Amino acid sequence: MTIPVLSTMPHHVAIVMDGNGRWAHQHFLPRIAGHKQGVTALRRCVKACVARGIGVLTVFAFSSENWRRPQEEVSGLMDLLARAVASEVTELQQNGVRLHFVGDRQRLSDAMQAAFSKAEAVTASNTGLVLNICFNYGGRWDIAQAAKKVADSGQAITELALDRALALAHVADPDLLIRTGGELRISNFLLWQAAYAELYFTDKLWPEFDETALDEAIAFFRSRERRFGQTSAQLTPSVSGQPVKVA
Repeated sequence: MTIPVLSTMPHHVAIVMDGNGRWAHQHFLPRIAGHKQGVTALRRCVKACVARGIGVLTVFAFSSENWRRPQEEVSGLMDLLARAVASEVTELQQNGVRLHFVGDRQRLSDAMQAAFSKAEAVTASNTGLVLNICFNYGGRWDIAQAAKKVADSGQAITELALDRALALAHVADPDLLIRTGGELRISNFLLWQAAYAELYFTDKLWPEFDETALDEAIAFFRSRERRFGQTSAQLTPSVSGQPVKVA
């Protein structure tokens, strides 16, 4: 009898951090207060991932579509991010977290771009959790910029060439993609990389997402049989949770 291959701990967790505005509305606060609480939730999630031995955490902080939001909110988000980067880098460095900002930086201010580059340089030699902050990011943008990069280099546009040119080429594809806030879509997030990710949706708003909520998502992931196009009969248990062909 073939024993199903159930997943172990995910190596790469990706999160659409949704619900900050609704949390603020529920608490009779301005939307920016919800985003501030969202930063607290992210700090909590980073620590939880480190404690659980997760290798990569990728979060959707600001999409390429979020520029359409009210200017006051966009400006507040930019200011909040700048202050968060400045205040959090020291602790991230101390905890061995390697920071990457992923997305199109051309629309950002020179000061913001410099802050991103400095934070990445400070944590570049860390060997612990890789934290990818997707800011001014969109999955379609990512695929388009990768295709342009490959074409400009004179290479044939193949799956492998595109994969190596994507903005997240420095990490393996996500195993588990979480979306908070109750919406059942991925909203242009990691369109290429999430091809075989397990998708987990929760009604919990992002500011409320805590260690227990993360463990519930991980438990869901560990209950999944990951076949990657194969059948259950072709699989045997493996230490990594990846499918192994029966000899």
